[in-house]
Amino acid sequence: MAFCNRIGSLMRQTISYNSPSMLNAIRSMSSSKLFIGGLSYGTDDQSLRDAFASFGDVTEAKVITDRDTGRSRGFGFVNFSDNEGATSALSAMDGQELNGRNIRVSYANERPPRTGFGGGGGGGYRGGFGDSGGNDGF
Repeated sequence: MAFCNRIGSLMRQTISYNSPSMLNAIRSMSSSKLFIGGLSYGTDDQSLRDAFASFGDVTEAKVITDRDTGRSRGFGFVNFSDNEGATSALSAMDGQELNGRNIRVSYANERPPRTGFGGGGGGGYRGGFGDSGGNDGF
């Protein structure tokens, strides 16, 4: 078991230090989801889908929006039914203009699962006027 862990560790080091492009090549073998950054605020789901449809079967195109305002956050994701479509779209579209903006295209990273409820604590009672527990010295 220790031997397998050591081999895995050496391979990760070799890939990450010596060849970032090799890491992308490995990632591309299993990824059909692309991250699209630098989108114009006028780009919607349908126009994003239309821009990438010529490279393969697009199963989903989603522009991420602000939950409060509904306005685009300037990035989105495009899912292809196969890896070949994603690879050709990445090669052809990275750095190209879409709706007046040069977009950045890369393979999407899987988001780590969220644990707990987030939020991170919150303060307790800090005292009020005249309490010596705060920063009275400004």
